[in-house]
Amino acid sequence: MGTKGKLRIIGGTWRSRIIHFPAVGDLRPTPDRVRETLFNWLGQDLNGKTCLDLFSGSGALGFEALSRGAHKVVMVEKDRGVFQALRGNAQKLRAQNLELVHADALQFVSADRNAYHVVFLDPPFRKDYLPSVLALLPPRLAEGGLVYVESGKACDAPGWKVWRHGRAGKVNYQLLKWEQHE
Repeated sequence: MGTKGKLRIIGGTWRSRIIHFPAVGDLRPTPDRVRETLFNWLGQDLNGKTCLDLFSGSGALGFEALSRGAHKVVMVEKDRGVFQALRGNAQKLRAQNLELVHADALQFVSADRNAYHVVFLDPPFRKDYLPSVLALLPPRLAEGGLVYVESGKACDAPGWKVWRHGRAGKVNYQLLKWEQHE
């Protein structure tokens, strides 16, 4: 697995706390600057919000949401080593209102029946997961729910409206709204 990486939580009650994650091929934690922009878009306070962090990886987005008061965060990660690191970070932070799920993201979304205010999507760039997962998400969104997408290219999916967007290096990031919720 190589050496471990680390990143800093940038806001909320765990501000400046460090989480660690294994260095595996497709794991790219969302950079600080991008996370800061995303949580400015969402509003710094996520009190009462339920979030889904698919392809959780380092857990940067899910832990950041919990740090900023999210009511509940579900993190889904398929890689066993990365999942164990998420569990270790959750214990170190004494995270409550967190559900860790060791599963394939697409299988999880297909079987899940919960509704979420915010869904974080940061799948491996080299695999084309976005069309499939975006097609499964509308029934999983609470009224007015938003989907954050991080990808190697701008995301243009049927039925989704780009509400906010940005680019940092090779990373495109967007906040999407389901058009039928407008």
